[in-house]
Amino acid sequence: MDKNYYDILGVSKTASQDEIKSAYKKLAFKYHPDHNPGDNAAADKFKEVNEAYQTLGDPDKRAAYDNPASSFGGFGGGSSGGFNGDFGGFSGFGGIFDNIFNFFGGGSANAHPQGRDVGIRVTLSFEEAAFGTQKEVNVTRTEPCSACNGTGAKNGTEFTKCSTCNGAGKIRQVQNTPIGQVASERVCPKCGGTGKIIKEACPKCFGKAFLRVNTKLKLTFPPLMENGQTVTVRGEGDKVKGGTPGDLVIAVSVTPHKLFTRKGADLYMTYPITMMQALLGDKVKVPAIKGDPLAVTVPEGTQSETTVKVRGGGVDTGKRKGDMYVNLVVDIPKNLTREQKAKAKELAELFKDSQYESVKNFNRK
Repeated sequence: MDKNYYDILGVSKTASQDEIKSAYKKLAFKYHPDHNPGDNAAADKFKEVNEAYQTLGDPDKRAAYDNPASSFGGFGGGSSGGFNGDFGGFSGFGGIFDNIFNFFGGGSANAHPQGRDVGIRVTLSFEEAAFGTQKEVNVTRTEPCSACNGTGAKNGTEFTKCSTCNGAGKIRQVQNTPIGQVASERVCPKCGGTGKIIKEACPKCFGKAFLRVNTKLKLTFPPLMENGQTVTVRGEGDKVKGGTPGDLVIAVSVTPHKLFTRKGADLYMTYPITMMQALLGDKVKVPAIKGDPLAVTVPEGTQSETTVKVRGGGVDTGKRKGDMYVNLVVDIPKNLTREQKAKAKELAELFKDSQYESVKNFNRK
């Protein structure tokens, strides 16, 4: 095999179908042409990723890919009994085997197309990400034409039933072969599988039935969203005729807060205190992310970079309540006057060296 589809998707051969799909979505979002305009290398990579997923995303195709020599008792290997694997020397056999595959469902992939995933980026404020929010977003995707209801015909009515397939969209064929009669179904070549022939094309979509449109969606973002997190909304990607719509893949960006950082439901902040507050102890009020300020006790003799935990002071989602961690930083005054310096020296003489814990421990070492 020229290409290793597992390497292309970055998964192991033992990866589950969910792992394969997850890897595909991340790579498709990364290399999607909408996110890389004019980048031919990204476009080629996007095609390569899609090609890999078309095989590994289908359990039957994946099994055939993993065991190519198992088809028809190993004749596909090209080394048994002189067979070259493509049956090119046996007139008609290629068509026979194609029919057998179609009869047993080998052509189902074309009958049920998959819409493309659509990727967007949404920015949430720090509070929106923490507590959850509803947000209206703009999405550009393929949808059925509203003027013709996705038929491609003017007013949705200017069409007739296909005479070739009698409106079924498929043609059933029976072929006599050396192993008996083989029946197969193929997409009708005249109507393209719609079962309808357009008499007059829709003036809005010019008979294409589907259009690229900008639509608004109201989405709910759960609490405790993280910056860089990816959210998938099933079925909100490109719509496709007769198949499954793609997904909407959202890359979330969270704007930083002026005071807080967050890990899960826990909040972290740095709060400055004066030298005298650190020396004598105090009770201070620190800002909360929601509601009244929180009371924090500064212990006597607090060292700079001391962290005080405020239980329940973090994000309250209703199901979970985090804590607040306050990092106390001692602010030393600058630009002292002559009088202040004199008073500070008098105060310093009152302290013993043994009262400076960090200095004492350092000198011991």
